[in-house]
Amino acid sequence: MTAPHHALNAPVSLPDDSLAAAGQELAEAAWIDVIQRMDEVYSELVASQETLETKHRELAEAHHFTEGVLAAMTDVLVVCDTVGKVRQVNRAMLQLTGHAESELVGRELAELVEDSQARSQIATLLAAGRSDVQDVEIALPRQQGEPVPVTWNVSPLYDGEGRYSGFVAVGRPIGELKRAYAQLQAAHQALKSAQAQLVQAEKMASLGRLVAGVAHELNNPISFVLGNAHAMQRYAGKLTRYLNAIHAHDLSAENQALRIELKIDRLIADLPSLSAGLMEGAERSGHIVDALKRFSAVEENTRQRVDLADLTQRALHWVSRAAPFRVEVINTGLDAPAWVCGSANQLQQVLVNLIQNAFDAIEKTMKPRLELSITRQAQSVELQLHDNGSGISEEALPLIFDPFFTTKPIGKGTGLGLSISYGIVERHGGMLSAANLPQGGACFTLSLPAFKD
Repeated sequence: MTAPHHALNAPVSLPDDSLAAAGQELAEAAWIDVIQRMDEVYSELVASQETLETKHRELAEAHHFTEGVLAAMTDVLVVCDTVGKVRQVNRAMLQLTGHAESELVGRELAELVEDSQARSQIATLLAAGRSDVQDVEIALPRQQGEPVPVTWNVSPLYDGEGRYSGFVAVGRPIGELKRAYAQLQAAHQALKSAQAQLVQAEKMASLGRLVAGVAHELNNPISFVLGNAHAMQRYAGKLTRYLNAIHAHDLSAENQALRIELKIDRLIADLPSLSAGLMEGAERSGHIVDALKRFSAVEENTRQRVDLADLTQRALHWVSRAAPFRVEVINTGLDAPAWVCGSANQLQQVLVNLIQNAFDAIEKTMKPRLELSITRQAQSVELQLHDNGSGISEEALPLIFDPFFTTKPIGKGTGLGLSISYGIVERHGGMLSAANLPQGGACFTLSLPAFKD
């Protein structure tokens, strides 16, 4: 049986309470979903906040670490942008220049220097761009004091995306380095000089012992030869007188032939020169032995109060009077006493030897000149002798104080004068040195301990 058509299409009607309940359930579900989403967002927000705080702490620590490293750097650091404006400096830069950070940051690097050469060098750095620049020297001015020379190493700076954003310049002041190097050089030269003096002192001590023995062994035969030479000179005079008396009478033909055969007349004529030569050789040998004895002798009294200026003037007077030519002498500091501690006789011998050597060196000079100067210091007195001769050859300079070494021709010197002088000065606690002057000529420097009451 078929239902009526209107019955099939009729709407279903629900009670009002059921509709309200269904709406409430939907609202509650939507609200729960919103709350859950809010919880998730909040949890993500808290996690992000914690991550952000962690990153912030790490960034702060890295920043403090970087600042600490920059502050601890002893080298000067300057960071500039692409056009040369200062972006950052470290503490060493502030201490070196004496400026505050606010006075440097934001200024162009070229404004921090004064001379045009330094600005030109900075322009070259800016033009170099991305190229590394090593060891360029640019002086930095200071608020107080002279500019400080600084050697710089410059490297390009890139940002996080790899783009060129400026350069970093790291500099090291080289003023202290130069001073330290100069002091090191001076100490090295002093050490070399002390070493040379020590070697020379050892050499002189050994040679002194050797010379003392040689002088002692030679003294007796030289004395014997010298005594016989005096006797021979007297005998030669008597024989000459006797033979001349005999030859004044007529001789027999036989004796006259014998006289001619033996060349008695020539022998008589040669006797004076032969005896004089024998005497000269014996006396020179005696002088050499005396010099050897003085070379090896040690005088006890070397603690007297001696005026070195007066001794120098007296030695100059004696040598000048004996010189066959005139010398222009320039004195500096010899007009006042220069008291040293030593033996007047020994120091007089040293001064005569040094001045005589200077005169010998300038004997053939067109305009011979000798400069004498005395410098008085708290602990020592220094005498310098400058001549305008040809100087000392490089080969002879290290040997100039060696015994028996001489540059003079045979018969002009024995090579003992400077050796004896060196030994005397050394025993006085002083120093004797020789050098060549840049403008020519030689310079001998005598340094002796100053006398103290």
